[in-house]
Amino acid sequence: MIRKTRLFTPGPTPLLPAAQFAMAAADIHHRTPEFRALFTKVLTQLKDFIGTKNDVIVLSSSGSGAMEASVSNLTSPGDRVLVITAGKFGERWTGIAKAFNLEVDVVSAPYGSTVSLDEVKAALKLETRVVFMQATESSTGVRHDVKGVAELLKKEKSEALLVVDAITGLGTTHFDVDAWGVDVIIGGSQKAVMIPPGLAYLAVSERAWQRMEGSYNPRYYFDLRKERKNAAKGESAYTPSVALIAAMGAALDYIAGQADGDLKAGRTKLVDNAETCAAMTRAAATAMGLKLFAPKGSEAAAATAILPPEGVDSGLIVKGLKQKFAAIVTDGQGEMKGSLFRIAHIGFFDYLDTIAIIGALEQVLIANNIISGLQFGTGLIAAQKVFAETTK
Repeated sequence: MIRKTRLFTPGPTPLLPAAQFAMAAADIHHRTPEFRALFTKVLTQLKDFIGTKNDVIVLSSSGSGAMEASVSNLTSPGDRVLVITAGKFGERWTGIAKAFNLEVDVVSAPYGSTVSLDEVKAALKLETRVVFMQATESSTGVRHDVKGVAELLKKEKSEALLVVDAITGLGTTHFDVDAWGVDVIIGGSQKAVMIPPGLAYLAVSERAWQRMEGSYNPRYYFDLRKERKNAAKGESAYTPSVALIAAMGAALDYIAGQADGDLKAGRTKLVDNAETCAAMTRAAATAMGLKLFAPKGSEAAAATAILPPEGVDSGLIVKGLKQKFAAIVTDGQGEMKGSLFRIAHIGFFDYLDTIAIIGALEQVLIANNIISGLQFGTGLIAAQKVFAETTK
């Protein structure tokens, strides 16, 4: 049989065809009325996609650039910050904060777990200036309690800003950014908006903009105040990725089109779609005798992390799916390499994609005798039941 490469990875994710066409046609200069109209539209759409009235900034960088920008713009050398971490990307917050000479307190949990609000409360200090966290730790398939942390900061009357890496959370998790009091929320182009890597975007609260006026860490390219001033005119401070901005506009139009042109409703459908695909995958894995890495109740919809049977290297499953079906899933990261594999549900995935990867996984498990006695259809039946129940 022929093999058609399919990505089932938590970033980059499969590309939306309409976005690819938009990129090919994006032969416009970034200091023209045509681009200003496009960029202004995209910035407005991003507010609806994120679910905020706060100003949104778009940077030509990966999501890590926006993470660094949030650190450099909101802090001064020697400031005390709190990092919530339970995986590879939480650790990135710690690394960036230390690079800017901050005093870093860390609330950590083992990979595959999440921290408790009591632990966060105990680590919070009067002088804590910013709390940094993930919405979804895609390295482990765990979702953190953003709402709970936001409510805790309000209850404790903390002056700390809340900065959330939602690079895999946006489009897979329901947020109420403004009501909860999230000061900065970060997204990336290669995730739920279904376009290539290269753009990061941030929604920034007025409280955070005010904090920037008194912060003294160095920044130049990632000066968010400069970007805000230019965005008000429909421009970016420096040469933007014009093609990717055109692609993002097409992707946001597509999401709106799933709900008769209502982008807010389309966002809800996108999240619900990820939740359904994730629930199908979890049910299938469990039915086949595999264990889930994330604890029940903390599973992310962005990606499902699955443990192979004891004594089996997860790389065998990752390689088997690639070699036989050209299906690309991801191994564990860091200390979890060889110990789990991850199947993503972000963006341009649907029911048929989910059924396909479950069927392929059954083939690999049975062909390699990874689970003794496993029968074809075991995982598929479980997934079908979840879909039927969820979409009544």
